[in-house]
Amino acid sequence: MADVQVAFAATLSTVVAAPPAFPSSGNCLWYKQPGRFDDWASDWLPVGNGFLAATLLGETVQEVTQLNIESLWSGGPFQDPSYNGGNKQPSEQAATAEAMQEIRQSIFESDSGTIDNIEQLTTDAGAYGSYIGAGYFLASLDLSGPVSDYFRWLDLDSAVHGTQWTQGNMTFIRETFCSHPAEACIQHINASSALPALTFAYSVAPESGIPTPTIACFDNSTLQITGNASDPGMAFEFLARVTALASGDAASSVSCTSSGANATLTVNGAQDITLTWVGGTNYDMDAGDAAHDFSFQGADPHDALLTLLTPATASSASFDSLRTAHAEDFTSIISQFALDLGQTPDFDTPTDVLKEQYTTDVGNTYLEWVLFNYGRFLLATSARGVLPANLQGKWGKDSSNPWSADGCADSNINIQMNYWFAELTGMDVVTPLFDYFEKTWVPRGSQTAQVLYNISEGWVTHNEGIAMHEIEYYSPANQIFGHTGMKGGGNTASWADYPESNAWMMFHVWDHFDFTQDVAWFKAQGWPLLKSAAQFHLQKLVPDLRFNDSTLVVSPCNSPEQVPITLGCAHAQQVIWQLFNAVEKGFPASEVTSKRAQMDKGVHVGSWGQLQEWKVDMDSPTDTHRHLSHLIGLYPGYAITGYNPSVQATAQNLTQEQVLAAAETSLIHRGNGTGPDADSGWEKVWRAACWAQLQNATEFYHELSYAVERNFAQNLFSQYSPSGDPIFQIDANFGYPAALLNGLIQTPDSASLSDIFTVSVLPALPAQWKSGSIRGARLRGGLSVSFSWGPMPTLTSLTVSADANASPRKVRVVHGGKELAAFNVKPGMRMQIV
Repeated sequence: MADVQVAFAATLSTVVAAPPAFPSSGNCLWYKQPGRFDDWASDWLPVGNGFLAATLLGETVQEVTQLNIESLWSGGPFQDPSYNGGNKQPSEQAATAEAMQEIRQSIFESDSGTIDNIEQLTTDAGAYGSYIGAGYFLASLDLSGPVSDYFRWLDLDSAVHGTQWTQGNMTFIRETFCSHPAEACIQHINASSALPALTFAYSVAPESGIPTPTIACFDNSTLQITGNASDPGMAFEFLARVTALASGDAASSVSCTSSGANATLTVNGAQDITLTWVGGTNYDMDAGDAAHDFSFQGADPHDALLTLLTPATASSASFDSLRTAHAEDFTSIISQFALDLGQTPDFDTPTDVLKEQYTTDVGNTYLEWVLFNYGRFLLATSARGVLPANLQGKWGKDSSNPWSADGCADSNINIQMNYWFAELTGMDVVTPLFDYFEKTWVPRGSQTAQVLYNISEGWVTHNEGIAMHEIEYYSPANQIFGHTGMKGGGNTASWADYPESNAWMMFHVWDHFDFTQDVAWFKAQGWPLLKSAAQFHLQKLVPDLRFNDSTLVVSPCNSPEQVPITLGCAHAQQVIWQLFNAVEKGFPASEVTSKRAQMDKGVHVGSWGQLQEWKVDMDSPTDTHRHLSHLIGLYPGYAITGYNPSVQATAQNLTQEQVLAAAETSLIHRGNGTGPDADSGWEKVWRAACWAQLQNATEFYHELSYAVERNFAQNLFSQYSPSGDPIFQIDANFGYPAALLNGLIQTPDSASLSDIFTVSVLPALPAQWKSGSIRGARLRGGLSVSFSWGPMPTLTSLTVSADANASPRKVRVVHGGKELAAFNVKPGMRMQIV
């Protein structure tokens, strides 16, 4: 397959400026050469609409477009009808409850406060499966000869991938995008005169391990591709239709030729050709409950696809209307918010060169701004399908992706990081995430609560990721078939013992309501999710029989992906406390109030001045673990940032200053995100966000720029590890914008709606961003803010506005350690503070 790449002739002319189609804003990636076929994670460029995704090489005479369908997974009940979400059987409930009591007693009585394993609680994952690639379209021109004036680009203003080149005295332009309104992807090519013959074909040959599909002529201008994700497995289908326009009075023709289980489309005599494809599977998230026997089995996708395809290509002139509707839709998602870092667009230097030249601490404001917008582009183009963005957005290849591409990503940091910036930037992309919780986690998770924890109320799920250094990177993680059990296969507690995943995910549920004040949504979906997650944890907390301090703790617990199995992990205690706060703010409940007051709050200062990761003081000052789990209350939570002795009091009588100092000590000792256990981008941007929260601009920018230099490829995909065979993992692409924003504006939550809501403007502004502005940042309570600065650190303007449904809260705005304003919010108000 690599042979399809065209070798550029030695006479290829040197391009010294950005392509003609480059947007005047500079908001674009561009390159002087096609990508390399065998370096998908570093060279291919993405497009998507949430339902479908594609990556492209930007080739000339034979473009290669790799395809994805968001729900195309192997495994689950499609592969094994007995699949049960990794749960124990109802007959095992009594024995498991007894084992749980023995585990807790062993922890409480242990000299170290730890035990070795909890394998009695784990279950084999069964037919877990993986997100998979969906094959390739090949668009081949009957053309040869040297290529000149070559460009490829990805326009982040319009979400369109483009390629332009000159060959044989003709100039060619190929554009590709995936339209959310049309639920289709479109590839269009035209030239300065009649095109040579163009053939479209489909292949899964490069997609290792995928069963060979059937490729047929649906009609004379449409390919029909039908296949399965595995054997047996989920069914999928593509319909790909060609329309062609001739030049002047000339005639064009489209024909489909089939041979056995294969077929191709050929176009002759056209100057303008459009390929439109739609795709789907027989997965149905609404069938993931007991009423449907957890089958997730839906209808054959064909009829729905045919309905989508027909209006999309009703006329041969449809490309322009499709492109316009696509651009307007994409703009509607990203236009509420804008960031300016004082960047000067570089129209002379391709993106791969900018990335190669980028260095830690020195940086490049323009590239940083593009990378910020790239994160927003990736979320807008991957999160708005039926399913939420996974560990690779919606872009993946082969029959097994890294960590299975986690149908909802690892739930002990990665899925959360995917959405950190969504509310602050006003991106309406989160509904599929909440639908996923409601329809895949809750039904199976209610069973897990019952049979694993002997708890009859609420629901629970677990993190299922396996660290790359521990086992093959393609091992399972959370997927789309409602896997909620605690996965076994050895001593898996460090990553599998995480029933707090539902509590952390409720941060996003509460934040969506807090930022939007959408009462109707909250009553219908948000509150039921919050309430049912809290019901589980209300029953799971137990008295601390080791310290005997009259507190309630989690036992057993693991600080995510750390080995000790113990009690009172700081992370677990902090996230459950915040969950109970959210429930109280939504609808006060006496049981929540009582148990919240009894809880250990997960904030203790240890023997070397650190914020303890566990209630037992056993932190090592040389532990540079990739996770910052015990600092979740610093960022993205508020249990540390907003530490309040009056509601989080401990026997140590800590002050907020002492807690923040201990968190800083822990952050210092945790290292820079390059340790023996990992060298990933997400751990670096999380550290950057934490340094910003501590208002340390130097360390914030150092860590942020270090992530850019070390963990982003020339196509700006974030990579789990920069060495060896790079692995694309999208969480740092999403965590980067969130961390960057945390240096410019901070809006942490608090325990009660009666607390003063503090907005910090430019809390960690690095010297490199000498001037800039933010327009339309969303705030809690239905507020928004716009401001500008320069020359730094001068704040030159600041305006706060309130929606018509804004919550009447007390707000203070802080800059440079000084209070700029304090006021009571009134719906519809607008206040110019600077």
